[in-house]
Amino acid sequence: MKHKFLSKRYWNSITTPMVEVVDLAYKYQDIIKLSLGDHDWVTDKYVIDAAYKDACEGHTKYTDSLGDPQLREEIIKYYHDVYGYPLELSEVMAVVGACHGMYLVLEGILDDGDEVIVPEPFFTPYENQIQLARGKMVPLETYEKDGFQVDAEGLRNLITNRTKAIIINTPNNPTGACYSKETLKAIAKIAIEYDLIIIADDIYGAFSFGKAFLPMTTMEGMKERTITIGSFSKDYAMTGWRIGYLLAPKYMIECFRDINEGICFSAPSISQRAALYALKIRDKFQPQLIESYHKRIFYAYERICKIPKMSVLPPQGSFYLFVNIKETGLTSEEVSKRILEEAHVLVIPGNAFGKSGEGYIRLACTVDMNKLKEAFDRISAMEIFS
Repeated sequence: MKHKFLSKRYWNSITTPMVEVVDLAYKYQDIIKLSLGDHDWVTDKYVIDAAYKDACEGHTKYTDSLGDPQLREEIIKYYHDVYGYPLELSEVMAVVGACHGMYLVLEGILDDGDEVIVPEPFFTPYENQIQLARGKMVPLETYEKDGFQVDAEGLRNLITNRTKAIIINTPNNPTGACYSKETLKAIAKIAIEYDLIIIADDIYGAFSFGKAFLPMTTMEGMKERTITIGSFSKDYAMTGWRIGYLLAPKYMIECFRDINEGICFSAPSISQRAALYALKIRDKFQPQLIESYHKRIFYAYERICKIPKMSVLPPQGSFYLFVNIKETGLTSEEVSKRILEEAHVLVIPGNAFGKSGEGYIRLACTVDMNKLKEAFDRISAMEIFS
């Protein structure tokens, strides 16, 4: 929107389909939202009660600018216990969710015009985040026929003298793809060969339905060049708490901390206490959370396989399905609009995730089984899928 009081940088900004669905969610009273990746699960009651108790006892002040030391120690313990991976307190920073962490990372590592390679389809905000840090996003298309895995040769061909980093997101939003160990090794080899940074957006690690999740930073030779972005939003059903963390070499963490001093200084103290307790008792609630989404996503997969002109790869991870609707002959936005207007089900068109997302829609299985059944009953009755 052009206005004299707005920065000229934003005069030609375009609202993305991802943002538009927020308004569309209120269009019909009986709408079923398979759009944004926000849990229908409530944060575990013990976590809420423990954080409340801490707030009553005085945890309402600023924490250390790097985060509550107890939370950071618990994150270190988690990586040691689960992955056998060593970390120092100076290599961990609490942030206000993964998007805040990504901003600090990009601001801290990019010079004007530096390039960041991003596998496409990609999490919608990446492009704007890179531009905010005065960088340039270079998309690397991945394809359904390859299971949306990154092609090493294609990656290598995009590297220039200005390439600074590669963002990897596995399990992936929006495709649900989990990068194989072979894919991760190939990416790591290229990063080392060209002296690049890996930004690992590891926010769906708990939702890997096949092989166990493998953080890039734990691979040989990768700790010194990997920045890990973690979050409690998805793996712990804590989206509204807005709490995450960064793992990186000490000098990087110090830089991110200094940048953050002019933004918010520290993450919310109460949210940090909640995250601490979520980590401590994860084995008491996380398995049920994961099993619930496993049932939902495989149910949705089976329903999609029975709907004409729809197809989808078997689920691998996350709680998203990236559904191929090319046989309809319509664009992803046209299909999404018709599903909304005729079935009162809200989905996100694939073009919200980059050019190669055209011909797909993303479904988030973040409603219970009864609502999922109703959603697919409505969709399967639509004329375009008959």
